[in-house]
Amino acid sequence: MKATQFVIFFSVVLLVYSAVNYYIYIRGYQALPPDKVWKKVFLISFLFLSSSFIIGRVLEKVWLSPVSDIFTWIGSFWLAFMLYFFLIVLVIDIVRLSDFFLGFLPEITQPFKTVLLLSAIVVAAVTVAAGYINAISPRVKKLEITIHKKVQGREEMTVAFVSDIHLGTVIGPVRVAGLVNRINALNPELILLGGDIVDEDLAPVLRYNLGESLRKLRAPLGVIAVTGNHEYIGGAEAAVKYLEEHGVTILRDTSVVIGNSIVVAGREDHDKPRFAGRARKSLNHVMQGVDISLPVILLDHQPFELDGKADSGADLTLSGHTHHGQMWPLNFITKAIFEVSWGYMKKGNMHVYVSSGYGSWGPPVRTGNRPEIVFIKIKFAG
Repeated sequence: MKATQFVIFFSVVLLVYSAVNYYIYIRGYQALPPDKVWKKVFLISFLFLSSSFIIGRVLEKVWLSPVSDIFTWIGSFWLAFMLYFFLIVLVIDIVRLSDFFLGFLPEITQPFKTVLLLSAIVVAAVTVAAGYINAISPRVKKLEITIHKKVQGREEMTVAFVSDIHLGTVIGPVRVAGLVNRINALNPELILLGGDIVDEDLAPVLRYNLGESLRKLRAPLGVIAVTGNHEYIGGAEAAVKYLEEHGVTILRDTSVVIGNSIVVAGREDHDKPRFAGRARKSLNHVMQGVDISLPVILLDHQPFELDGKADSGADLTLSGHTHHGQMWPLNFITKAIFEVSWGYMKKGNMHVYVSSGYGSWGPPVRTGNRPEIVFIKIKFAG
């Protein structure tokens, strides 16, 4: 990313983050009893929690250690608490504003404000806890499709597709080992990884040697992947080099024929120009020279340009990126941005599947959707 764009992007993010936290802090402070001790404890606790994620990510770059892990984990959970505290406070303020005009509420006493504050903490804590349990409980989503092309010597093929693993401090050795074991238990003929394999910084991946777990993935037709936006945020060249050293083939606006009869094409991430300052190749360029009389599987991290992909001759397009919002109600935003935020659809003769992903970015919390491994049985028929 160019220096100016980097500064502008993170300045805007920091401004929004600070504004949301300040809004939550002020409303919480107003609900506290008048005791100065409680107010001081609240201020110190809030400053620690709200700054932990930023401190953790900075420490990961300069001093990767158990200390940086603690800050990253606390800060990651705070992001989830922040979302739900914000929503709770917003609802309360909407009710207060309505009461200003309609006058339907009785007098609000200080004890009631304190009870309301405690209730908000309990609701947020239960929501985040349930979301964490959900986030560490991936399911296997089974999908069966038919591609109307004949493949000599083969009537069907099984594919395991996983997107958005986000290897790093939060998605560490235990979660990655579980992923590898579950994929291998499916005995897929081909494994496809849909980008955001690495969660920005490569340092935690190197520290935990997570690539060795990926090396244990087993599929006779190989393990093939594409880049995602997080590979580019952290430095795509280093991430690609590391993954390829550990048995993953990365397609970067290129294609490969597997089993002498099936094409897998892979695009560079949609955000490559923003983070690397270089354009990715057009879809027409990527598909140039591809034999579309063969079944064609197209990997593209972000599910844009579905009409163009259908016209290009692709038979199956696999994407991720959206996390389907990861935490409710953010799924309404991803639904507004993408034609498919999560799940299957048919676009002309092309099958489309957008995965909700396996890992998580920021909070290790998912509400409203499950993390998944997608197991696809493809039948070939003339």
